[in-house]
Amino acid sequence: MNSFFYSILLVDFSPLKPDFGLLFWSSVFFLLFWFLIGKMAFKPIVKALKDRQDEIQSSLDAAKDARAEMSNLKAENEKILAEAREEKMNIIKEAKESATIVIAEARDKAKEEAQRLLQQANLDIENAKKAAMVDVKNEIGKMALQIAEKVIRKELADKPANVDYVNKLVNEVKDN
Repeated sequence: MNSFFYSILLVDFSPLKPDFGLLFWSSVFFLLFWFLIGKMAFKPIVKALKDRQDEIQSSLDAAKDARAEMSNLKAENEKILAEAREEKMNIIKEAKESATIVIAEARDKAKEEAQRLLQQANLDIENAKKAAMVDVKNEIGKMALQIAEKVIRKELADKPANVDYVNKLVNEVKDN
């Protein structure tokens, strides 16, 4: 019997000329399958594709924003580096100016100190010179007095008139 059904099916079945019942039920099952698949599979697939598209777009936007932010940060870093270089140059310039000022002040102080020491040395030399002159004059005066005393004693011892004359001179010196 089995072979009977197979032979009927094979003989009557023609894919080029399907009968109305087969065509109707195939269309109903196809439409029902298409409707169920559309409700259960296509909508989640379309939703998943839409979500994926939105995720990709948001990632692209985020990458674009990150790229713009990186560009801004790079520009800001360049600006900060330029400011740091400028500040470094200003500090170096100020340090050089300070060093120049300190050196000039030290040079001026050294000149002033040398000038003061020179003046002090000249003053000391002048004072020593005056002291030496006073000592020399005192010694010369003492020697002159000693010589004069010896000469006058010799002269006065013999003549009483000279004694009166010397007393007169001594009185004049006392008056002055």
